[in-house]
Amino acid sequence: MVTMSDVAREAGVSVMTVSNVLTERKHVGPPTRARVLAAMESLGYELNLTARHLRAGRTDTVALIVPSFHDYFGEVADEIAPLIEAEGRHLVLERTSANPISEMESVSVARVQMYDGVLLSVAGLDREALDRISTSKPIVLLGERDVPDHVDHVRLANEDGARMATAHMIERGARRILALGCTLGSEHTMESDRRLGWELAHRQAGLPVDQRYVVPIGPYSSHSARTALLAVIESGLPFDAVFAATDVIALGAVAALADRGFRVPNEVQLAGFDNLDVSSFVPPGITTVDPNHRGVAEHAVRLLHRRMADADAPAEHIVAPVHLVVRGSTRG
Repeated sequence: MVTMSDVAREAGVSVMTVSNVLTERKHVGPPTRARVLAAMESLGYELNLTARHLRAGRTDTVALIVPSFHDYFGEVADEIAPLIEAEGRHLVLERTSANPISEMESVSVARVQMYDGVLLSVAGLDREALDRISTSKPIVLLGERDVPDHVDHVRLANEDGARMATAHMIERGARRILALGCTLGSEHTMESDRRLGWELAHRQAGLPVDQRYVVPIGPYSSHSARTALLAVIESGLPFDAVFAATDVIALGAVAALADRGFRVPNEVQLAGFDNLDVSSFVPPGITTVDPNHRGVAEHAVRLLHRRMADADAPAEHIVAPVHLVVRGSTRG
């Protein structure tokens, strides 16, 4: 392998001069610079960009660390990538499967040195673990967990979105609405925050909140949602609407309702959350909460760039607004 020393001998200059040419220092004269570049071309010298970036304190890469590459996270990644690339950096994706150990390892001091900044979607870590996150490199957290005040954070308006979807079905005659994929926990998670919105819509309409209608599911998948809803149907619990905590869950609900012959929206109304592309194509089209993937991406990247420019800037905690997209799965 050709080294800088080889180039220096070929050009008749010092190794420091070769280094100055590679790092584009202005005090190297044009004739000397031309001689070094000619020697590099003649010898076939290849610059070790990784080493150069590390010496310069940058890698030109940003990590997006998410629980999975599917559905909501995939669509957010599609929005974040061009914003990062527009700054001349590359986006690197990592998957944690919502495992707390994987999430903590992804922002360890050793790992974050590989990147100029990190966007971490938190799903498994609790507040105590998040308090231990080092901010030696720019980090922006995404997701619904309570996070330390000193870390930048972007989250969705989960409660308000769930309230809108549930209220929409109540206004169209629904009175017994399942909260499929939600939980009764008090900790800030996507599942519990969206359940709070479901509850709020009932209270605002003067309807009772019956916790029997909160239906957790196992792994977050359409298959699990279908199985859970079929179990509710078999139990005989009467319902006339389903608020699905995500569109993935809504797709499983569509399958379960079709399996048992329920007509949507005539007999059972259905609304989801995430506005995935597929939701507009599943007959009769799923009413859903649009989380504004583009807006989330823009907030996250803006905070990351701000943190890169000023490590001492006060942290921002942003709640990204959402809106309801009405389709055929709810009554007109």
